[in-house]
Amino acid sequence: MANFDKELDASGLNCPLPILRAKKALAELDSGQVLHIIATDPGSVKDFEAFANQTGNELMESSENGGKFEFLIKKA
Repeated sequence: MANFDKELDASGLNCPLPILRAKKALAELDSGQVLHIIATDPGSVKDFEAFANQTGNELMESSENGGKFEFLIKKA
């Protein structure tokens, strides 16, 4: 997992809460900074792919480990 500037733990939250929290967290970051998100909702994989495409932010990494889904999003 690459370096990141801020971490968001959205474990236990269901769609659309992880996306909404990520959107808020990204708003606090500067362009080029990276947000690390931890989620437990399996739907979050597709949600974060779509979110990155729609917002122009870069989904740098997406992984699953023991029921936890981790994402790295770089702010555009």
